[in-house]
Amino acid sequence: MTFEIKLPLFEGPFDLLLFFIERDELDIYDIPIAKITDDFLDYLQHLEEMNIEVASEFILVAASLMRIKAKMLLPRPQLDEEGNEIDPREELVRHLLEYKKYKSVIDELSRMEAERLAREKRGNLKRELRLLAEGIGVEAEMQDLDLYKLLKVFERVMQRFEEEKNKPVHQVIPYPYTIEGQKEKLLTRLQRQKRVAFQELIAEEPDRVVVVFNFLAILELLQSQQIGIVLGEGYNNFWLEQPTGKEVEA
Repeated sequence: MTFEIKLPLFEGPFDLLLFFIERDELDIYDIPIAKITDDFLDYLQHLEEMNIEVASEFILVAASLMRIKAKMLLPRPQLDEEGNEIDPREELVRHLLEYKKYKSVIDELSRMEAERLAREKRGNLKRELRLLAEGIGVEAEMQDLDLYKLLKVFERVMQRFEEEKNKPVHQVIPYPYTIEGQKEKLLTRLQRQKRVAFQELIAEEPDRVVVVFNFLAILELLQSQQIGIVLGEGYNNFWLEQPTGKEVEA
């Protein structure tokens, strides 16, 4: 048995974000960044599974969402010149509101465009176009055709062919890691080992992407108080451990 998955296509990443916000009836001024990031990445993953090329602007917004999520997990908030806490979501909310404002007038502009195209200019434009078409035939065009013009047309066609053939191809390769998966690995590791050094995790898997996923997983586990942390002297290293008086659940 086979089944088919149909995904709606959106005009851009902000169109997709507004869809999630309206679908879940979220407050655009207080976006749950963790949930909307997971929904956004899940949509992109489905596109990749269907061999649909993901546009660069979607990848850029996905990276921005993950950056905002990481900032909100950090224990030290950013402050402005007056000492007020800066919300990492502020710029995203501003762009969404601007996009929503312009999107609200698209239907009205399309209707006005259709009405304008349905009008005729003074002088009966259709009749004038018909008279012009009758006066210029294929035979008249062929009379002015020579070898030089044919070669110029051939040159332009070959140039466009080479440009299309050499057009850059963007290939998106998904990483085989997830934050949830790294959280489970860390919790399982702490069941077997009382204390784990972060440098030890880096030495076992020195890949930069794995280090980033491990660090984000540690931040989420700290926020949910599923693990504890011990800082080393000089802050060059830190150790993960089970929270005091609590067993780590895998």
